Amino acid sequence: MNTLCVLLVLVAAAAADKIPNFVVLGQCPAVDENKLWGEQVPNHSRFAGVWYEFGLTTNPYQLIEKCVRNEYFFDDEQFTVKSTGIAADGNLLRLNGQVYPNPMGDPHLTIDYENSFASPFVVLETDYTNYACTYSCVDFNSGYYTDFAFIFSRSPSLDDRYVKKCEAAFKNINVDTSRFVKTIQGRDCPYDTQKTL
Repeated sequence: MNTLCVLLVLVAAAAADKIPNFVVLGQCPAVDENKLWGEQVPNHSRFAGVWYEFGLTTNPYQLIEKCVRNEYFFDDEQFTVKSTGIAADGNLLRLNGQVYPNPMGDPHLTIDYENSFASPFVVLETDYTNYACTYSCVDFNSGYYTDFAFIFSRSPSLDDRYVKKCEAAFKNINVDTSRFVKTIQGRDCPYDTQKTL
């Protein structure tokens, strides 16, 4: 599904007074994407590898609910992503995606997963070895926007000092950190099984 299709669906929903609850009044926060882009492009290869989802804001497009493990493969231009974990029905699920430079030349990456729509993928802060705080926001011309935020970790758990770094990064752009829900990870997650999905 592409962004145009999503916009048309949202416009139709708005016309019928049925705006999805993840679309709210206002506009995306100001983010210094040029600065972040300049710092991160030379380090894109360092972002590759396994990232576990530590927490996220409500996201209807995130079909994997527990034990979320994302593996990023970088080919010197873009990332191929394999996400695995447990869906709401208790079954193992694998989703495939891509993360690539914005085709319109905007200074951020674009994330594009199957059964979703392409949207901005901004890495607000990362040290590449422990944590990453990522943000996606789309403005609609009607004065509405939708945003999704994630905290990633290189291991199934994350030290509180890194959680605080992400919280500070999100607060800096006025994202309410009380919206975050912790992703279930740990001993009961079938990480070895997920590698073969």
